Amino acid sequence: MAKITAAEVNKLRKTTGAGMMDCKKALVEAEGDFDKAIEILRKKGQKVAAKRADRESTEGAAIAKVNADNTSGVIISLNCETDFVAKNDTFVTLANDLADLALNFDSKEDFLNADFNGVTVQEKLTEQTGVIGEKIEIGSFNRLSAPFIGSYIHAGNKIATLVGLSAAVEGADVVAKDVAMQAAAMNPVALNEDGVDQSVIDKEIEIAKDQLRQEGKPEAMLDNIAKGKIKRFFKDNTLVNQDFIKDNKQSVAQYVKTLDANLEVTGFERVALG
Repeated sequence: MAKITAAEVNKLRKTTGAGMMDCKKALVEAEGDFDKAIEILRKKGQKVAAKRADRESTEGAAIAKVNADNTSGVIISLNCETDFVAKNDTFVTLANDLADLALNFDSKEDFLNADFNGVTVQEKLTEQTGVIGEKIEIGSFNRLSAPFIGSYIHAGNKIATLVGLSAAVEGADVVAKDVAMQAAAMNPVALNEDGVDQSVIDKEIEIAKDQLRQEGKPEAMLDNIAKGKIKRFFKDNTLVNQDFIKDNKQSVAQYVKTLDANLEVTGFERVALG
């Protein structure tokens, strides 16, 4: 039997993230062949992944990253089964490393097939499923491009947001972060009125009319009163129309224009876990 040294075990552990005993067993089984030991650990990950395929992976880390010139950003969520794993430093580091890589890809499929230290991202996820013993997968993959992109990650990596501005003016970084924090805290359904799906509007109108009927309002008045309630819905639920959380005397759109009269919010992305 091949003699397995502590240095070889440690090297395999650093390469794969697997536990010391798992690495030693894999090296023993592989008779000291390093590449074969990696393959053994991957197969173990595949077996665990197959067993846990139907598990819910609603915990994890949501990470937002922006490129060097602040014109493109991405949010990914690295999902797992328990909050205990989600808070693990190694897990969060992996989520950040994957998010850095994700900046280079336009689709989740291309990202999952991308090279990550000699294996594909998907293979790395399978490997980590074996190491951790939980279902590990990429949940969200959201991209945003604009003349200026800002980001925000809420404490604990449970919410991540990106916000696009129409120009890269001086001070855009502060404004973009403020609006990204707004999106994280207030969970808007759309950027503005135009972004709200008609089915959502129809449903809100119907709810408003039902409430008015129960209050005994005449049927002839329902349409006009419901329209007023829809305006309120847009104000509460669309990002640019919401009251700015740091100064509720102005809307988000008005706050942005305090930096530059022509500045606008062009889009946002929001991912939340748990």
